[in-house]
Amino acid sequence: MTLNIADWLLDARVREGKSDRPALLTDHATYTYRDVQALANRFGHLLESAGVEPEQRVIIALPDGPEFVAALFGTLKVGAVVVMVNPQLALDAIEYFCSYTRAVVAVVHRHAATVFQAARGSAGVYLKEIIVAGEAATMRALEGAPDELEAFPSHKDDAAIWLFSGGTTGQPKAVVQSHASFANTTVCYGQRVLELTERDITLAVPKLFFGYALGSNLFFPFSVGAATALFPEKSTAETVFDKIRKFRPTVLVNVPTMVNQMVSHPDAAQQDLSSLRLATSAGEALPVELYERWKQTFAVELLDGLGTAEMWHIFISNRRGAVKPGTLGTVVPGFDVRVRDDLGHDLPDGEVGMLWVRGGSRANGYWQQMDNTQAAFRGEWYVSGDLIRRDADGYITYCGRADELLKVGGKWLAPQEVEGCLLQHPLVKEVAVVGVQDATGLTKPHAFVVATEERPGLAEELQAFARERLEPYKAPRMVKFLPILPRTHLGKVDRAKLRLQ
Repeated sequence: MTLNIADWLLDARVREGKSDRPALLTDHATYTYRDVQALANRFGHLLESAGVEPEQRVIIALPDGPEFVAALFGTLKVGAVVVMVNPQLALDAIEYFCSYTRAVVAVVHRHAATVFQAARGSAGVYLKEIIVAGEAATMRALEGAPDELEAFPSHKDDAAIWLFSGGTTGQPKAVVQSHASFANTTVCYGQRVLELTERDITLAVPKLFFGYALGSNLFFPFSVGAATALFPEKSTAETVFDKIRKFRPTVLVNVPTMVNQMVSHPDAAQQDLSSLRLATSAGEALPVELYERWKQTFAVELLDGLGTAEMWHIFISNRRGAVKPGTLGTVVPGFDVRVRDDLGHDLPDGEVGMLWVRGGSRANGYWQQMDNTQAAFRGEWYVSGDLIRRDADGYITYCGRADELLKVGGKWLAPQEVEGCLLQHPLVKEVAVVGVQDATGLTKPHAFVVATEERPGLAEELQAFARERLEPYKAPRMVKFLPILPRTHLGKVDRAKLRLQ
């Protein structure tokens, strides 16, 4: 069966008569679906001229904007495979991604061009050409390219986009996802859970190179003829508030870190978020305390959920009108989630076990990592390494990563529980808790805190704050203050680096 998601998401909207509907909203212009299609087709011709063939990899390292969207769809239309990377990565990371993916062409922002040129000369890098978006030569080539291009008849199981694991414990590994996976979750979650229609406007905190944003802020709205608002700047609370005022989105794609920054902003109470019918949260655990502060501050429903690159996007989610704070919600229709023990046996409601999930969005596997593929993909199931608990009503609670649980004093401790507690303190802006071995070789919880204000005795105050609210063994043995938390290429807290602090 042939399926090319560029045709399914973009060309199909033009065929349906939605050519003149707004597709992309930016600070400088509005692009219709026909505008996006024409630019994507020109990018496709440009890639073919550079020698790109079906199934070859193309790196896209661009800020959010029309060029990112057009380069992505243009790559897919010629049958090639998209590799999205953060355009702000350092040279060593770019060298890794170029070598590991064997990409033949990279489409990059002018600010990243020097780094990619340097990486091109490294051993094991296969780049034939670097296309610099916005450069005069690229603009002339695009202007001279035809604006019509038939989509390559990809098979539904062909690789479409390589996503990447968080890389919190080592180099990121590529998750090879098919055209069918993206179509499946777009329908199951984007259309049936978020209930997107052509009247919606989406706006995202995370950038498009993060699979969560790619779905919620591009694929899902495009599947129904809705519009997406894009901005290239770094997401800050001030920026997000400004873009909400400008674009009046109906759906905000958010993450817990920004939820915290928005509710903690001194002018939060004066912000007008009335255009939003809902917001989503994913990427990291959303503490109950943050959810409650968000609802009290903005009166907008916030839907927490869980997804993985291996199953592309959200497969457990809360629903509008049926949110249970502190839980991930219930299973998205079209997926099957089980709570199982170490032997793969189903556990009863109320017990903590490993997350097993199956559905039409399961990845083909990890690139060049058969051992990891065989460990994670068991027949039609993906075993994530996440620990969850399901209650009698079907709501699922996230209990942490199996490889992040700490055994302290002979008892198991989930770092997220301590983090949620410390976030209740008014001076804690961000926090991450990791296990660190002491001089005797025993594991103890250490908290790394970004504070809104540092003052003498605050570390001891936070330790006492935790002891008053948690069992004593859960309180951090050390509190260290950092200006920022180290993060991976996807923006998740890099716990491996914290353990070395």
